[in-house]
Parts: sequence; structure tokens; C-alpha cells
Amino acid sequence: METPVNTENEAGAIGPTINAQVSRSGDDKHTPLLALYGLRLFGKPPPFTRRQWRVFGIAATAGFFDNYDRALLSLALKQIQQGLGIAEARLGAMLSSIRLGYLLSLMVTPFADVFGRRRLLLYTIVGYTIFTGLSAVAPSQGYFVTCQIFARALAGAEATVALVILTEEVSAGIRGWAVGYLGALILVGYGLAAGVFAFVNVIPFGWRGLFAIALVPLVLIVPLRRALPESQRFEREKLRGVRPTNVFQPLAALFRTYPARLSMLTSVQFLAQMGANSAGAFLPKYLQEAHHWRPGQVSSLFIFAGALGILGNIVAGRMSDRIGRRRLGGTFLFLAPVFAMLVFTTRSNWVILFWILQLFSDTASATILSAYSVELFPTSYRSTAGSALSVAGTTGGALGLFFEGILYGVTGSHWIAIRYLAISWMLSPIIVFTFFPETAGRELEEISPDATLAASSAAIP
Repeated sequence: METPVNTENEAGAIGPTINAQVSRSGDDKHTPLLALYGLRLFGKPPPFTRRQWRVFGIAATAGFFDNYDRALLSLALKQIQQGLGIAEARLGAMLSSIRLGYLLSLMVTPFADVFGRRRLLLYTIVGYTIFTGLSAVAPSQGYFVTCQIFARALAGAEATVALVILTEEVSAGIRGWAVGYLGALILVGYGLAAGVFAFVNVIPFGWRGLFAIALVPLVLIVPLRRALPESQRFEREKLRGVRPTNVFQPLAALFRTYPARLSMLTSVQFLAQMGANSAGAFLPKYLQEAHHWRPGQVSSLFIFAGALGILGNIVAGRMSDRIGRRRLGGTFLFLAPVFAMLVFTTRSNWVILFWILQLFSDTASATILSAYSVELFPTSYRSTAGSALSVAGTTGGALGLFFEGILYGVTGSHWIAIRYLAISWMLSPIIVFTFFPETAGRELEEISPDATLAASSAAIP
């Protein structure tokens, strides 16, 4: 049964007491020097407290190296293929198998709802870092794929938990801004991967040396254990005795309490990724074959033009706090496939502008969907819900690549097939405009009251 959105605080809910996460010990608004000067490229940072900056910094660092690892797989695919002797016909199946590793994250994230965000975040950082490092010494294709599958499963869980703990710590008025700022910073990991890839023939051990760089987060684990606090919302639920006691309870609650919200959120992500994933996967091939670009030109586009595109994270996050998630999210979800169609239609240099606008719209809509994924569900299974969004996107992306192959057989052109797939992408904003509630500026307990907490509060005379 769908639980309606409550416009007033439930009895016993945390409510406005979490609105400003400011401790009485002087933990007021604070901007570190690194954020004040080093991050100016991304605009003015959100007004975090010291505690919130610690959470944000750890989440951004973990996400940065996760994106570095993901980018390496596509950038160094040729070198990996040669080094492990992978047949050309098996490349597609290998990449698909690795991508499906994100589905396993749904088995990991419920532990954050049971044992705590902090503990699982640290464990997943260690886990995906180790498996990425083991990929560097892979003696065979099977070993490499296995390591990458486990790395993807843990990285997907890490990204979800990092987002959850950040949104649970910041105040309602800057929640979208914080999510967008985090999204922009972690995408810089792609830029680092593109930069070091230029030296793949110079770095010791080639592509294996590039994967070994991903072991750096292990050095940070000891200080992270001391600096990372537990989510205050999780701690309050723990004290009240309403948190889940086993990993199956969050999964069951996810489908039982807010089924309509789960359906609409996963449907939007599924449809969007059916079109977006194919467009992203075939873009380098399209630029080289249809526009006759050299690999160096493709890399330059990704680094320099891509830097403009990822600002969509920050713009969408900050604007959605002011004018609303639903209106802005639906608009960007409509614009992204429109620009994707233009990218795969034009044969002129307009392709650069169209791709920047597509990436801007895509990252903007992703930021808003990420915010929705944690806002629409209660604390007791918020991490599990965030992982469900990742699973829906992974499934939609994989199915989109499958349909692209079928459409290619019918049309004889990858580019026409991708334009057809963009139609599914254009269905997603209809769902947002029609069914999504407005969440901007509202406390998490107001948006998604926990039925268990409400019941226990009602039982008190």
C-alpha cells in the first residue's frame, strides 16, 4: 500500500531539529582552505559545518577513485585486450559481465541500514580498492573479469552509502546543492584517468600500473576511520530501536511501504539508461568513423568540453533547491535525449556544442534523480533504495545495448539505432512531471515518514 506524503511532522519524528546540523561545541559553518581556493572551478561550495565537510570530503575522495577505475576500463581496453589475449568477439560479453556486477550492490547496501553507514562505507572502500588492485596483476581474462565484477559491486554500494550519509547530514535547504557538488567532484576521476592514460606506454607495467594507482585510497583508511562520523539520523533510529535487525528487512520494506515511489523512480532510471548508455558507449566510435576524428581529438573533447558538461551537477543541484526538483529534473530529462539525437545526426563541428549540452543535461538530471533516490524513502532502508536505482540503471543500460544490436541489424547503422533508443529516454520526463512529488526544501522525515517509527510513536500513550 502506498503511504502518502505527510506534510506535517509525525509524532516523535526528528523534524526540524536536524535542519541545521550544528553542534553546540562550536561546529558552526566552516569552509576549509582547499574548498575556498582549490575548488573555485566548481563555483561557491555549499555552507557546510566542519562535520559536514569531513563527510563530504571522504565521500568525494571515494567516488573520485571509483570513477577513475571505471574510466580506465574503457580507456585502456585495447591494452587490456592485448595483455590478456582476449579475442575480439569476446570483448562485448566481457564488458557486459563486468557492468552487471553493479547488480550485486543490492546485496551489499542493506548492511548499511542494519549496521550503519560509516562501517559499510569504510568496508566498501577497502573492498573495491583491493579488487581493483588485484585486477592489475590478473594473469587471465577470467581472473580480471572476476575482480572487476566484485569491484563494481562494492563500488556501487560505496557510491550509494556515501550519497546517503551526506544527504542525511546536510540541511534541507542545501541538500540538492550538496548532491550536485559531490557529483561534479567525483566525475573529475574520469579526467584523472584520461590524463594518466596518455602515459600508458611510459608508466611501468603499462595498463597494470594504471590500475595499481587505484590502491591509493587504502592509505587513507586509517585517518578515515577516525574522521568519518556516523549519520545522526541512523544513530537516532538506533537509539529508538526501530532500525532493521537483519538485511532482509530493508529489502522487504522497500517493496512494501512505498511501492509506487519505487516503481516510478526505477522506471525513470531504466528508460533513461536504455538510451543514454548506448549513446555514451558509441560516442568515441561515432566521432572517429563519422567525423574522422583522431583519438587525441576524442580525448581532448572528453577532458576540456567534458569539464563544462559536468557543471550540470552543480547547476541542477543548486537550482533544484530553489525552483524545485520535479520541474528541473523533468526538463533536463527531456533535453538530454534531444541533444543526444542531434549529436548522432550532425556531421559538422556543431557536434561539440551538442555533446556539451547533452552531457550538461544528463549530469543535471542524474543529480536530481540521485537526490530523489534518498529523499523518497525512510532512514531505515534509504541505502537499500539508493542501490535499487543503480540496479535499474544497470539493467536498463544492458538492455539498451542489446536492443541497439537488434536495431543495427534492421537499420544497418549504429547511429540510427541510437536515435531510435533515445525515444525511450524521452519517456522518462513524462513520469517525472506526472507522478513525482516535490521534495525541495523539505526535511527527510516529512517527505518519507517511516511507518515503523510512526507506529511505535502512536503506541505511546
